Amino acid sequence: MARYMRLDVTNSLLDIGLVPLFYHGEVETAIEIVAACARGGARVIEFTNRGELAYPVFAELIKHFAKAEPSIVLGIGSIMDAPTAALYLASGANFIVGPSFNPEIARLCNRRKVLYVPGTATETEIANAEEYGAEICKVFPGDTLGPGFIKAVLAPCPWHRLLPTGGVDATEASIGEWIKAGAAAVGLGSKLITAQMIKAKAFDDLAATTARCAGWVKAARTSKK
Repeated sequence: MARYMRLDVTNSLLDIGLVPLFYHGEVETAIEIVAACARGGARVIEFTNRGELAYPVFAELIKHFAKAEPSIVLGIGSIMDAPTAALYLASGANFIVGPSFNPEIARLCNRRKVLYVPGTATETEIANAEEYGAEICKVFPGDTLGPGFIKAVLAPCPWHRLLPTGGVDATEASIGEWIKAGAAAVGLGSKLITAQMIKAKAFDDLAATTARCAGWVKAARTSKK
């Protein structure tokens, strides 16, 4: 069962404006990654369902941080169907993210008061997801759509809350461009949690980079006003 309900997660995600996302098949390494991101100020973190060990590793992450640092909000990404979403909800996922929109997942999450962030690539898809209760829509693939897409759809529909992934770099220029275009938050995967950092176990560097990225989000929001 989720520790944090939809409104709590939504508010935390929007406040921080940065969602680290990753997969790793080793529990201890995954724990270090989550802890480093949280030290850097990003406590809403997505673990992706992209490896054969995703479920057992995620379940261990939930158990560990429920005791070690209960303020960390862990969710699961790359979810394509409602049965898989239900499995992770039962293990304690606090939010569900998908590369596309699935109405069955939306209904399941609505019944549990859990945040569902579906992937969308057109204004029609965003509007449809919002009709099913989506508070935040993932813009995916971000590298194909670009910041201009967000700026364009927000012009007639300023109530959208959009989170691009797949096209955000861990740089001030990239993050600033997305936020100034109107992104409510940004998702960062391998550009933030790099293979080199993991191999070198440079988790303090990851925490520092995360903090810089969170700072760039705030700075871009301030300059946008």
